[in-house]
Amino acid sequence: MKMNNNSKFTKKRIISIAKYFFHIGNILLFIFYLYPGSIFGCFIYNDCKIQPQLTSNFIVSSNHVYVFIIISLTGFIAYSKKSAFIRIVIYLFFISVFLELAHIAIPERGFEIKDLAGNIVGVVISLIILLIFKFRKKNEHF
Repeated sequence: MKMNNNSKFTKKRIISIAKYFFHIGNILLFIFYLYPGSIFGCFIYNDCKIQPQLTSNFIVSSNHVYVFIIISLTGFIAYSKKSAFIRIVIYLFFISVFLELAHIAIPERGFEIKDLAGNIVGVVISLIILLIFKFRKKNEHF
């Protein structure tokens, strides 16, 4: 199926916006992850030692899963070309591990396996969602 010029422009625009959100999101992710304490806890509870919880944790940390699903999906949309896609997958798995390991050295923070697992699960869920959409789009043409 051929794209007309208008849909090419729209796709380029969407990718451009996704890249913007991905890079801003990464900056915020690093700030929130590397801050010694909880920035959200400082504002919401007036106590930087309390971490707000969106939902109850299951086997892994739910907050971490949600954050990495959002960051990963945005990255996958922004860098969907094959050569960039492989690099973004590697990058997302790397930061999911690196940022949690950094908590070992940050005061008021601590490394937790369930947080690390939540980061990785978030990337994996996003990858599965993307692959399902690609599979469905590929089979649409038949």
